[in-house]
Amino acid sequence: MRLDRFPLRRVAAHPASELEQGSWPANLPPVAQLLDDGMTLGSATVLVGENGSGKSTLVEAVALAFGLSSEGGSTGARHSTRPSESELSDHLQLVRNPGASKRGYFLRAETMHGFFTYLEQNPGRSGNDTRFHSMSHGESFLELAVDRFRGPGLWVLDEPESALSFGGCLALLGILKELLADGKSQVLLSTHSPLLAALPGATILELGPWGFREMHWDELDLTVNWRSFMNAPDRYLRHL
Repeated sequence: MRLDRFPLRRVAAHPASELEQGSWPANLPPVAQLLDDGMTLGSATVLVGENGSGKSTLVEAVALAFGLSSEGGSTGARHSTRPSESELSDHLQLVRNPGASKRGYFLRAETMHGFFTYLEQNPGRSGNDTRFHSMSHGESFLELAVDRFRGPGLWVLDEPESALSFGGCLALLGILKELLADGKSQVLLSTHSPLLAALPGATILELGPWGFREMHWDELDLTVNWRSFMNAPDRYLRHL
C-alpha cells in the first residue's frame, strides 16, 4: 500500500482541549465544521472565500499547531510584534503521515515588512544576507519563497497575491508546482486570486456561511465573478 509522504493528512479538534461553542473563532461556520468533522488535507489545499469567511484564521491555526511562527517563518522563527492570532491552534490535533518531514515555513503578506527586518537582523546559518527591504514588495516575497521553500516540508501561504503582480503570481505557482513534484512537500494556501487558486493538483475548498465545501475551479464564486467583471466591467462599475 502506498503511503503519502507529505507532512499532514488531517486536522481535527483536539479531544482533550475543546473550544467553547459560540465563542470566536468557533462561531465562524468553517471553523465550526472543522471542529465537528475535521478537515482532510492532500498534497495541496487552497482555501478561497470572502473577507471574514475564516480563511486566514484556519491557515494561521494550522501553521501554529505545526510549530510555525504566527507572523511568518519556520519552526525556529521567534519573530513577534503584536500578537493577534486566535486561540484555535491550541484546540487542534494534527494527524501526521509517518516518516514525513517536520520542516515548514509560513508566509503571510500582511506581516512581511516586520518579518523582513527580523530576517535581516537574524541571518540564517547559510549566511544568506539578502537585503529584502532593498527590493520591491513582490520581488522580496518571491525571493524569500525561492530561498526558504526548499526540500520536503509544509509550506503555508496566507493571501500572497497582495504582494504580487500577475507575473509574480505565475512565478509563485511555478515555485509551488516544483515543490510538489516529488510528493514529499505540502502546500496550504489561502487566496482571493483565481490565478493562485488554479494551483495544479490542488483541492479547492470554498468557505462561506455553509462552512467549507470542495469545488472545481471553474465553479467557484471567485472565478465566476472575476470572469463576469472582465467580460463587462461597466455592468459592475455603474452600480458603485
